[in-house]
Amino acid sequence: MMDFITVPVIIGRKERLAIIEKVGDKLSTEMVERNLKLSTVSIGNISFSALKFGFLFIGLGIGLLLAFTIHYNFQDFCGNSYQLKSCLYGASVLLFGGLGLLVAFLVELKISRKA
Repeated sequence: MMDFITVPVIIGRKERLAIIEKVGDKLSTEMVERNLKLSTVSIGNISFSALKFGFLFIGLGIGLLLAFTIHYNFQDFCGNSYQLKSCLYGASVLLFGGLGLLVAFLVELKISRKA
């Protein structure tokens, strides 16, 4: 029934395997490790990745808590609209997550100036 699609799928797979073989010969493990590593700034023994993740999760938690509080307290005015709830939760999570990363950056900048 779907015989018309088998030929393009088989050719596509063969081309993809050929590309992987060509690119695989040129890649080194150092290049892959360098591209997959999270961007961290380290001064001596101090790494700031935990600080970034910590402030990010604190910001996300505060955003969720604030969105829940707003939704719970103003439920009479706004009704139970799914679109309003999703907009409120999404906006507060993104706003406070971004603020958390901004605070992490400022703390990192302050620490790196001292060292």
